[in-house]
Amino acid sequence: MQFDAVYILLVAVVAFAIVACARPLAKLTRAAQIRQGLARFPVQREQLEARFFALAASLGKPRGLRWVECDWQPNVAFARDPDLGLLTAFVGVNIRFEAVEGGDMEDVEAVGLIRDATAVFHYRHGTWGTGGRALFNMNPSDAVQRLEGQYERIAVDDT
Repeated sequence: MQFDAVYILLVAVVAFAIVACARPLAKLTRAAQIRQGLARFPVQREQLEARFFALAASLGKPRGLRWVECDWQPNVAFARDPDLGLLTAFVGVNIRFEAVEGGDMEDVEAVGLIRDATAVFHYRHGTWGTGGRALFNMNPSDAVQRLEGQYERIAVDDT
């Protein structure tokens, strides 16, 4: 009977220790993942830019326009989803389109104008990726600010 009480007490102490350590360990793990993602982004950036262009061009958006070229800018803003911890990079890009032949946009003069945008990249399971999402008419800092409820800015020096 005394052995059962000691065993129950030991299980309770171990359970308490696990619960007490879980939050700090999760925070340390999240910080390590962010550092790793920030370090990998510049290394993978050229491949990510090519993947972004291919995906975005294949989506058919904006309708009636064909993606011609992306001129990548050096400005990048990093942020994370406070609930999921998902690391996101917002990268400045100038995009040039041309009208699809026979489409509604063929006679629109503004089609040839360069568009400022921000390309979106996510870091999941140790890998950067993209869905080809572009946020038009905003730079990376503006994008993070506009999405303030969804993302928290990460200062590269803070990691």
